[in-house]
Amino acid sequence: MLPFRDGRSGYWGFIFFGLLILLMAAIAHPVIAAKPKAKKQKALAETPSATPSDQNLANIPLPIGHEAKGLVLPDFDLQGHLRGRFEAESAKRLDEVHIGFHALKIITYTPENQPDLTIELTDSVLNMKTRILSSNERSTIKRSDFNIVGDSVEFDTNSRVGKLVGNVKMVITTQSKLLNTQNE
Repeated sequence: MLPFRDGRSGYWGFIFFGLLILLMAAIAHPVIAAKPKAKKQKALAETPSATPSDQNLANIPLPIGHEAKGLVLPDFDLQGHLRGRFEAESAKRLDEVHIGFHALKIITYTPENQPDLTIELTDSVLNMKTRILSSNERSTIKRSDFNIVGDSVEFDTNSRVGKLVGNVKMVITTQSKLLNTQNE
């Protein structure tokens, strides 16, 4: 006697086939989902090594109204030396001249390519013509020897000069260097 010969063999075969299809789809799904993520991570990893002519703060490849997540942009000087690196959780082109950033972290570099300042802004806007970055949210500027926090900030990415306004608080972390320079 053969199993499932009672007229229900089509039903059990259909159930088995359906479960087999679901199992194959569940196994294949993470593989399919991982491919676009790998391409996105590869594109983000390649961004910092871009040349000055490819990508810079003056020519951010973002159409008006479009939002990009996980944006990383280098900032080169005219000689091609890396001056800074912009890392934003998200960025949106507001118009031809302005780009809005959310959760922006800027790292500036010395001429010897050593990290200098770290600037953290919650929400900010970059004017690409003047290259002035401004924020009306509490912002932080850090260096190895101090931390400064203020209610609003303007930072000129060309001259690397900034201005903090409102409830400014500065904490100097290495006072011994200051005391030695005052005594000399």
